[in-house]
Amino acid sequence: MKAFRFKYLTLKHTLYLAGVSLLLFSCKSNVPADDAGDSAKAITPVTVTTVNDTSMVSYIDLNATTVFLQKNFVKANANGYIQSANIQPGHYVEKGQLLFTIKTKEAQSIGNSINVLDTTFNFSGVNRIKAPLHGYVTQLTHQVGDYVQDGEQLAVISDRSSFIFLMQLPYELRGLVKQNQTVQLSLPDGDKLSGKVASFMPAVDTLSQTQGVAIKVNTDHQIPENLVAKARIIKTQKNNTISLPKSAILSNETQTEFWVMKMINPSTAVKIPVTKGIEAAERVEIVSPKFSAQDKILVSGNYGLADTAKVKIVK
Repeated sequence: MKAFRFKYLTLKHTLYLAGVSLLLFSCKSNVPADDAGDSAKAITPVTVTTVNDTSMVSYIDLNATTVFLQKNFVKANANGYIQSANIQPGHYVEKGQLLFTIKTKEAQSIGNSINVLDTTFNFSGVNRIKAPLHGYVTQLTHQVGDYVQDGEQLAVISDRSSFIFLMQLPYELRGLVKQNQTVQLSLPDGDKLSGKVASFMPAVDTLSQTQGVAIKVNTDHQIPENLVAKARIIKTQKNNTISLPKSAILSNETQTEFWVMKMINPSTAVKIPVTKGIEAAERVEIVSPKFSAQDKILVSGNYGLADTAKVKIVK
């Protein structure tokens, strides 16, 4: 009886294990054979481009501040009282324009007594002060009724002809700027002006080691003093050089190594180390290796790809 029960239990366990094995085999047989290798065979959608053979120019943008190199001080020519003032700060005046009239203190005291005694004398005691040159009134220190002494400052006129943009040029870049060179200026409001290098200041700033460069502009537009603009000068210029979009260039974290992903067949891209040249706008010069116009370089989907990767070109 015990032998029979033992054989029964053994047969039951054997059938149970066989059933479980059959179930596992069935589940395994339903899994597609390619699933296990999906990650190895993953295909990345990418877009490609080709190299361009064009001219490239790289620029340097420097600060340029508007200044009046020459300022003239309008001064009183006698002791007396200001009788009239025909200017206001910011006004533009022409050379010879009447600015002030000053009545001497003697004439203020005597009044018309001398003319009453002698009508031919025509004494007024009023001195007229005129503008020594054309320009803008940048400072007004006295008003009507003020008593002033001979030689006292009344106003400051900035000479319009001395208006310049003073560009601060690092001395190591001195070779990039020449006399009469054309420089493009961009104002904060988006306006653009063309100027020419007029002169170089005879001193260099001790701390920044920059030299002032005077840039003259020809414009009727009134530009205020101390306005900071951007002056663009050409750093490097090359003709007929090979370039790629910046998005095609990949690098390591320290940006000491650069490479591109190049198609070697319709579905495979490989890593190609490159040496960069100048950068201009959205393009980068490729010094080496020399790519041909038929080479296809990845511009999107290229980030993080392995040295050899399976890709699919999309439009």
